[in-house]
Amino acid sequence: MTNLTSLLVANRGEIAVRIFRTARALGLATVAVHSDPDADALHVRDADAAVRLPGAAPADTYLRGDLIIKAALAAGADAVHPGYGFLSENADFAREVLAAGLTWIGPPPEAIEAMASKTRAKELMRTAGVPLLDPVDPATATPADLPLLLKAAAGGGGRGMRVVRDLDQLKEALDAASAEARSAFGDGEVFAEPYVERGRHVEVQILADTHGTVWALGTRDCSLQRRHQKVIEEAPAPGLPESLRETLHTAAVAAARAVSYEGAGTVEFLVTADGRPYFLEMNTRLQVEHPVTEAVFDLDLVALQLRLAEGAALPPAPPQPTGHAVEARLYAEDPAQDWRPQTGALHTLAIPGTVRVDTGFTAGDTVGIHYDPMLAKVVAHAPTRAEAVRALATALAGARIHGLTTNRELLVRSLRHPEFATGQLDTGFYDRHLDTLTGDTPDPTPAALAAALAEASPGPDAPLATRLGGWRNVRSQPQTRRYTTADTEVEVQYHPVNHPGVRVLSVERHLVTLELDGIRRMFHVKQNSNEIYVDSALGAHTFTRVPRFPDPQDRTEPGSLLAPMPGTVVRVAEGLTPGTPVTAGQPLLWLEAMKMEHRILAPASGTLTALHVATGQQVEFGALLAVVQEEPQS
Repeated sequence: MTNLTSLLVANRGEIAVRIFRTARALGLATVAVHSDPDADALHVRDADAAVRLPGAAPADTYLRGDLIIKAALAAGADAVHPGYGFLSENADFAREVLAAGLTWIGPPPEAIEAMASKTRAKELMRTAGVPLLDPVDPATATPADLPLLLKAAAGGGGRGMRVVRDLDQLKEALDAASAEARSAFGDGEVFAEPYVERGRHVEVQILADTHGTVWALGTRDCSLQRRHQKVIEEAPAPGLPESLRETLHTAAVAAARAVSYEGAGTVEFLVTADGRPYFLEMNTRLQVEHPVTEAVFDLDLVALQLRLAEGAALPPAPPQPTGHAVEARLYAEDPAQDWRPQTGALHTLAIPGTVRVDTGFTAGDTVGIHYDPMLAKVVAHAPTRAEAVRALATALAGARIHGLTTNRELLVRSLRHPEFATGQLDTGFYDRHLDTLTGDTPDPTPAALAAALAEASPGPDAPLATRLGGWRNVRSQPQTRRYTTADTEVEVQYHPVNHPGVRVLSVERHLVTLELDGIRRMFHVKQNSNEIYVDSALGAHTFTRVPRFPDPQDRTEPGSLLAPMPGTVVRVAEGLTPGTPVTAGQPLLWLEAMKMEHRILAPASGTLTALHVATGQQVEFGALLAVVQEEPQS
């Protein structure tokens, strides 16, 4: 048995904070590593010690295994936990950790290596009798093979994946998937397999010790995805016949035994609409969605990882599961704008209820451009699925999140969608419902009125005569306030005491109570610089004060393509130079930010008259990338 005393987490954000929580409970000292942008991040503040990794980009910091091992030795750590992402599935890094005399909190390097390439892993699984989809050779693909799914052989997280429905688009999609995979994982290998329409993404959590015991810890459904990345996960996967659950458990254990697995891992399957399972991949690490399994089995998977690394043995069988758990990933992104990631200051992050919140942020932190835009994972556990879903939706609806656009409203609407309630989920959910889930925003007028009243309130520190006199002096003309919210301008007019159709019950700087159509409503108001945040049961709104005299310099030349976010230009369309004719919707540039790739499209057919960026160039939000002069209408 090994006796661990100090743990370095080779990661950042919420997973580092979550691992530190368990390490402290087990009496271990904790060591963080951080890039320069993360110097004051929560995971750094949360650790007993922290070591700087000079630089900002992941390639210079969290992907530098040599610097991380050096940091562990310098800080006196005797074990390294990789979390997920970054170096968590890098067999060479695991070997280097062990060679340095440190304990690796993960599976043997040989098991990582065996599953690192999806193509080689599938060959191994075929030998082990695990069901597989037959691969398709892109060079000989026919219309009968469509649709195809292109996947990067290395890595995960949806990077290097494309769905192809037209053979004419196959070569372009292969090139794009290969380029993205090479950029993300240093390996441009891409393979093709049939794309299963309306398939379910179901996975099995496994746990194995060094004594030959392998647990299959139930199933998880991770079908609700955007850009092949999971958004909502739950355990157990709803609506599966018991025979199918047994098949998945047996296949997962066979996959683990085939590579002599040790520690925590996940075997992922695609389940067709008629209930046939096919192996997708094995993640040789802890998964983002592991909390739902922890909730259902009442286990701490990180604690078990640490004990297994010390040499402990598992009991012959896992505990019995109870209830249902659902997790939602709260992202700083705008689902209505092609899932565009958001950056900036997070002024407020408060989620009510008895839910579990795993986060790497607190109020006042900044969400930067270098890393994944996930703010938090919110998890609800209850005796039944319906109760867990309701608790999670209620907690998210009541959350106060200020400073950044998030997918919070999408999550709430998804959890309350009639199709989600049935439990018959598939990976095409957002393809079918995204427009509905992101449309029909609530009327901002009552919230704007509350914002205006709160602004007009002199506050509790003002003299009593001022506070009372302001409400008794009825002006002959109404007061007017103008705001913008979600690209819409809202104007509200009000008298200090008279509001048509509205009774003002109380007004404070941070809380306005109104009676609307006979119903009492409370509006929580927070003002920050030029923005006002209003939260109520009717929804959350962010208002920006409209200046009396707009700045004429805000206008840009027609056809200007501006950077929708800060990021790096990773590709420029082949042959694109000033004078090149372009067509509306044609991809001109590819911008990478926060681990996601975004296409910059020609806004109209015409001529590219200016190109201001090149591959590899860093750009700021709003930077002028290019200009397209629209061709005149005939």
